[in-house]
Amino acid sequence: MSDLLPDVELLPARPELVPAAVPVKQRKSGFGVAFWIAVGWLAVLVTLAALAGVLPFIKDPNLPYADGLRVGPSASHWFGGDAIGRDVFSRVIYGARVSLGVGVASITLGMLIGGTLGILAAYFRGWLDAVLGSATDVLLAFPSLIILLTLIAFLGQTVRNVILGLTVIAIPSLFRVARSATMRFAQREFVVAARALGARHRRIIVRELLPNVIPALVSYALLSVAVVVVAEGALSFLGLSVSAPTPTWGSLINEGRSLLDDAPHVALIPCAVMFLTLLALNHVGDRLRARFDVRENVLT
Repeated sequence: MSDLLPDVELLPARPELVPAAVPVKQRKSGFGVAFWIAVGWLAVLVTLAALAGVLPFIKDPNLPYADGLRVGPSASHWFGGDAIGRDVFSRVIYGARVSLGVGVASITLGMLIGGTLGILAAYFRGWLDAVLGSATDVLLAFPSLIILLTLIAFLGQTVRNVILGLTVIAIPSLFRVARSATMRFAQREFVVAARALGARHRRIIVRELLPNVIPALVSYALLSVAVVVVAEGALSFLGLSVSAPTPTWGSLINEGRSLLDDAPHVALIPCAVMFLTLLALNHVGDRLRARFDVRENVLT
């Protein structure tokens, strides 16, 4: 019997050619060290902004100090002082309240409106999909800055109106992401089975589709928060966002423009904090988008 069997090598002669197995820990995490550093930065910044009113080392952002007049970073003023002696560190932290708060609030509203409409359009299709898709194309055809300037000019410079304007420009892209993600799951086996069992449309959308759409929508929303923070900063830089003396990152950078020769830290430190925050948001959102395979294109 042994003479009839060919000589077959059960193990390769060169074991170095066998691909190494991926460690279990690496397969489970897969985000990398930079992802968790970015998450840590965002967590610290949000915590400081949320607790700014009770933390003892965060001063009144609008109170001038005699020892802080254009002074550089020191033990008493960690980020230095501005042109009238206000603490730059405190103003940066309080500015994060507005900049990040406006970004998160507008994207959250955009997810609720655009995400809901995108799911409904992809699920029911037909005339609803055609009407909502056409309305989205119309909104995308207008420059975002023009829409923002128009709404702020008519409604006034308040936090509520800035959030409203940023929500309007965030809805189209979030609508497309939700629609694309929904269409990927609308014809899957578990949805077809739920329909065959007589489940109502509301139950299918809430119990079957929504849990699969939310991860993709949230990962893209983090990238959108970074874009909205930049847009709010641009409005503040132009003097069209929240009125003074409420600090925002854009207004801090605008105030520091005239001090670049004598006290460059007044403008550069808010720039650095804003840059690191945007970098962290983009990296976290990009890693999550890659993990959940988010596509913004409109599927047909």
